[in-house]
Amino acid sequence: MTTIKFKKLNIEAYKPGKSSIRRLKKIIKLSANESALGVSTRVKKIISNKNLNLFRYPDGKSKELRIQISKKFRCNKEKIICGAGSDEVIQMLCQLFLKPKDEVIVPQFSFLMYRIYAKIVGANVIFAKEKKFKVSIPEIIKKVTKKTKIVFLANPNNPTGTYLTKSELIEIRKKLRKNILLVVDDAYADYMKNVDYKSGLDLFKNKENVFILRTFSKIYGLSSLRVGWGHGSKKIIDALNIIKPPFNINEVAQKAAVESLKDNKFILRSIKHNIYYATKLKDFLNNYDISSNEVSANFLLLDFAKCKLKAKYFYKKLKMKGIILRSTEDGYKIKNMLRLSIGSKKENLKFMKATESIFRK
Repeated sequence: MTTIKFKKLNIEAYKPGKSSIRRLKKIIKLSANESALGVSTRVKKIISNKNLNLFRYPDGKSKELRIQISKKFRCNKEKIICGAGSDEVIQMLCQLFLKPKDEVIVPQFSFLMYRIYAKIVGANVIFAKEKKFKVSIPEIIKKVTKKTKIVFLANPNNPTGTYLTKSELIEIRKKLRKNILLVVDDAYADYMKNVDYKSGLDLFKNKENVFILRTFSKIYGLSSLRVGWGHGSKKIIDALNIIKPPFNINEVAQKAAVESLKDNKFILRSIKHNIYYATKLKDFLNNYDISSNEVSANFLLLDFAKCKLKAKYFYKKLKMKGIILRSTEDGYKIKNMLRLSIGSKKENLKFMKATESIFRK
């Protein structure tokens, strides 16, 4: 009998945060950093449109979406590529730039798909230690070798919620060799109002050796539709378009993304909501000796080091009450911590009430 062989993959599969609890129909999911306010009313109209020609292939170049992105963010549409989530753009970057034995540097605690896609193409993933859960520029520079091809940075970082300031981000680009591609993931940039922060797109949109990632899964609330985009030099974008699947973003997703970009009121309301409830939850949890990062993105990394309860115990007790947080032990290997996504007003208040109940016992 002939056995079909395939290459061995020494890769730990991505484990998403849990989204269901057995025997419970109604749950509060605060595990995936999704939009607290859902989607814009403009998006809802698109989704309910019965006249969509779903039997036709979508625009393979996402032309209208790229035009709207370029208008919103003041960048050249020819330097934009759209993907089925920013995940797909990460995958394409790894396919384009990496060959076996090349090296990719990622922070010690960072978005898991960077390492997964790099390993799939045979590259070696090098981890740079963080300091107090913040990306360390000296540690990254220390890991650079002649084999280094890409450095991935999420800013703010997931799952830690820490971020590099404007000056720090500029510093790391200056200290890296010019032929190393710096990939800055701006997934949570829309939430940032911190005075010392600038997005990768704002800082590097004209840099040849920096590539920016963006997503519609967070503040725009289109997680289920899978839409993301990347911004880079025309040379890189042209090469990515050669390997990009022909119809990678469906018609509904493209139209929904276009409309979401036009609803500034929804975005401003989402930012205001996030700052208010992230601050409220941070202060509330401090009362129970659960510390967390400075308010930045739409989540908090909860540290139970000084708390009388362990993170695992708290997680299980919340789960029994129908509330799901993200365990940081799976994939991230961070012990005695949990990641809390900022939810709707109702969800946040229920989480606070459940927490009070757990600590009373």
